[in-house]
Amino acid sequence: MTTRWLGEPVARREDPRLLTGQGRYLDDLGQEALAAAFVRSPHAHARIRDIDVSAALDVDGLVAIHTWEDLPERVGRPLPLLIPHPALTHGRTAYPLARDVVRHVGEPVVMVVAADRYAAEDACALIEVDYEPLKPVVGLAEAVQGAQLVHEDVPGNVGAHLVQEVPATDGRGAGEAIEGAPHTLSFRLDIERSASMPLEGRGVYARWDGRDLRVYSSTQTSTSVRMAVAAALGLPLPQVEVIAPDVGGGFGVKIVHPWPEEILVPWAAMTLNREIKWAEDRREHFVSSAHERAQVQHVRVGFDDDGRVLGLDVSILHDHGAYTPYGIIVPIVTSTQLLGPYKPGAYRVEFTAVYTNTVQVTPYRGAGRPQGVFCMERTLDKIARHLGKDRTEVRAANFIQPDEFPYDQGMIFQDGRPLIYDSGNYPEMLRMIKELIGWDSFERRPGRGIGIGCYVEGTGVGPYEGGHVQITSDGRVHVSTGLTSQGQGHETAFAQIAAAELGVPIERVSVVTGDTRRFGYAVGTFASRAAVVSGNAIALACRKVREKALRIAADALEADPADLTVTDGLVHVAGTPSASIPLSTVAVLANPLRYAFDEEAAKATQFSGAADPDKPPVAEGEEPGLEGRDYYSPIRSTFAAGMHAAIVETDPDTAEIKVVRYAVVHDCGRLINPMIVEGQIHGGVAQGIGGALYERMVYDQHGQLVNASFMDFLMPYATEIPRVETGHLETPSPLNPLGVKGAGEAGVIPVSAVIASAVEDAEGIPIDRMPISPSDLHTLRTARGGRSG
Repeated sequence: MTTRWLGEPVARREDPRLLTGQGRYLDDLGQEALAAAFVRSPHAHARIRDIDVSAALDVDGLVAIHTWEDLPERVGRPLPLLIPHPALTHGRTAYPLARDVVRHVGEPVVMVVAADRYAAEDACALIEVDYEPLKPVVGLAEAVQGAQLVHEDVPGNVGAHLVQEVPATDGRGAGEAIEGAPHTLSFRLDIERSASMPLEGRGVYARWDGRDLRVYSSTQTSTSVRMAVAAALGLPLPQVEVIAPDVGGGFGVKIVHPWPEEILVPWAAMTLNREIKWAEDRREHFVSSAHERAQVQHVRVGFDDDGRVLGLDVSILHDHGAYTPYGIIVPIVTSTQLLGPYKPGAYRVEFTAVYTNTVQVTPYRGAGRPQGVFCMERTLDKIARHLGKDRTEVRAANFIQPDEFPYDQGMIFQDGRPLIYDSGNYPEMLRMIKELIGWDSFERRPGRGIGIGCYVEGTGVGPYEGGHVQITSDGRVHVSTGLTSQGQGHETAFAQIAAAELGVPIERVSVVTGDTRRFGYAVGTFASRAAVVSGNAIALACRKVREKALRIAADALEADPADLTVTDGLVHVAGTPSASIPLSTVAVLANPLRYAFDEEAAKATQFSGAADPDKPPVAEGEEPGLEGRDYYSPIRSTFAAGMHAAIVETDPDTAEIKVVRYAVVHDCGRLINPMIVEGQIHGGVAQGIGGALYERMVYDQHGQLVNASFMDFLMPYATEIPRVETGHLETPSPLNPLGVKGAGEAGVIPVSAVIASAVEDAEGIPIDRMPISPSDLHTLRTARGGRSG
C-alpha cells in the first residue's frame, strides 16, 4: 500500500459542486409530486375526542386526509424501539399519527395530501380537532414528583434506571472511599435542553410504480429507513429503495428511523398511486423533531491533598421527553464517558430517565458526552479551587498514563462492550494545549479568565459497515458504502483511502454514499464512526481488489504477484517499470467478454495470459470483473481524546461574554486528512459555543415551546466565533487496520465545560449551570454583590 494520499490535506472534492448551487437536496426533487402537510397538536398533553375534517373537504386541490383510524394495522402500530436495554423497563414510542392521546406540542395528528403545500396547509387549518386538555408534565422537578403521568402505565414517569459501580483496587466502593477521603465536596450541576438545527430540516419524497417503491429521505441512515419502510408496508426488501440525496446537516436528529413521515409518505404514495413529498418547515423542526442535553447531576467526590480522586459518586436525572425511540443511549454515554482521561479510585454512577410532555430526546452531536464532560471537568475545577492548586495540576494527577493502555475502566459502554481505552497520551496532550493557549504565561485580571476541559470519546461503534470497490475498463475506481453523508467530507476521505490502497490517482476515484441501490447493508452515520468503520471496510475491499488485480496482472506479465506493485494506476514489476500493465487493462482481463473489440480489449490481447488456450477465461472460483466487497466489524469502540482551552472576557456593565481565544489539541489516531479533521473540529467548537452561551429550549408551564423560531432561539454568527487554534497528536488505534479514531463530534464535546471554567476564572463566581447568558451572569453577580473577579 502506498501512503501517498493518507495524511494529506486534500481539498474537499464535494465543495465545488455544493458551493456553486449544484447540490441536490430533498426539496430539489419531486417538483411534480403531491405535497403532504400535518395537523400537529397545539397541546402538550390532551385526549383526542373527535376529529372533524368536513370544512376541509372543499379546499381546491385537496387529494386525501388521513387520521390514525385510516391507517392499516401494520402502518398504525407504535414506531419501533430501536435500542432496547434491560434498564429501560418502560420504553414507549409514538404512533405515526396520534391515537387517542397527544403527549407533546407538535405531535402529528392528521396527514393531508394536496396538489401543493399551500393547499395542504389550507386544509390543515380547516380541520377541527376536539381536545380534552390534560395537565402536562414539564421539567425534571415535576416529572420526579409523579403527581401527573405522561404515560398512564409508567409509574412515577420513570422509563429507565441504571447503576454501574467500579470499586477501588482495595475493594472499597465509592461511598466508602469518599467517606474516608481527606477532602470531600458535594454539589449540583445543571445542563439545559437544546437541539441541533441543521440548515435543512427533515424531508421525505416517495414514488411507487405498482411494484417497486423508491424513497428519498434526508436521513443519516438510509439502509435502516429501507428496512423499516419495508417492514411497515409489508413489502419484500428488494422492492424498496431508499436514497439519501445531498443532506444539509444532520447532527443526530436525522438518525431516528423511521420518523412518522418516513412511513406515512411512502404509504400514501402507494395508497394513492401518486408521487408525494413532505419537507419540514422550521417551526415543525422545533416542535416535532428531537431535542437533547437536559440533565441534573448530583455529585459527591472525595480526594487527597494532591487532588487525586479517591471516590466519585454521580446521580443523574435525565429528561427523555415524551418517548424513547432511541432507547437510553444518551444517559448511558453520559455516565460512562464522564470518566474522561482519568482514573478515579472508585466510581459509582446512577441515572434515572424520566418522561416529560416535551419533544422526545435522541442523540445530538456529542450525544450525552457534553453533559458528562461538564460534570467531570467542573468537579476537577472545584477540587483545584478547594486545594488552591492549578487546574491543570489536578488533571495531571488523575491522568491514565501512556504505559497503562489498553486501560479498562471496568464499565459497559453504549455498544454493550467493555469500556476499554485502546491508546492515548494524555500528559503529552496537556503539555501541548498549555503551550498552545499560553496557560503558564496567562495574565489574570478582573473580567478576563482562562479555562480548560479534557475528554475521551468512544468512536467507531459497531456493529459493522461495508464497502464495495470496482475498477472499470477506463481505469476509474468506483467506491460505494452504505452510510450517508451530511457534510463530513466522506467523498474526499474515502477517496484518499481507496487511492492509497490501490495506488491510483485520487482524481480517478469516485465515491457514493447513502444509496441502497449501490450498497444495501449498513448501519448509519453517527457516533463519529464513518472513518473508523466505513473507512476500514473500504480499505479491506480495496485490498481484495488489489490482490485480484495483482494475480491477473501476474499471469499477463508472467511474473510472481509478490514482485508486483501499483503506482499511479500502473501494475509493474518492482524495480522494472517498463514491465507493466495498466489497471484499466487488468479490468478488461477480469471481464473477458466475447467480441468486445474496444481499445482496451485490443490492448489486453497483447498479454500472453489473456489468450492461454489451456486456461478458462474466468478461473474457477473467480467472479468476472475487478471488484470486491468487504465489511468491517469492530470488536469494540476506539477512543479518541482531546483537550480544549479558552480565554474569555466579560463586560463589567452588560455581562456579555466574549470568547477571545480558543485552542484545541485532538487525537483521532492516524489522520486521513488533517484539513477535514480541522474543519470538523472548528464546526464543532462553533456549535459548542452556541450550546454554552446561546442555545436553549424554553418551555412554559403549559408545555409550550416559547422560543420556537430563529428570532428567539439564538445561534452564534461567525462574529461570535474566534479563530480556533489547532494541534494534532496521533496515537494510532491498534484495533483497526488503518489505526484511525473518530473526529466528527470532537469539537463540541468539552466546550460548555471550558467556557464555564473560563467564566468562573474571570468572575470568581461558581458556574454550575449551562448555558450561561448575560442575564444569567448578571443574576449571579447580583447574588454575590457585584463582580468579584
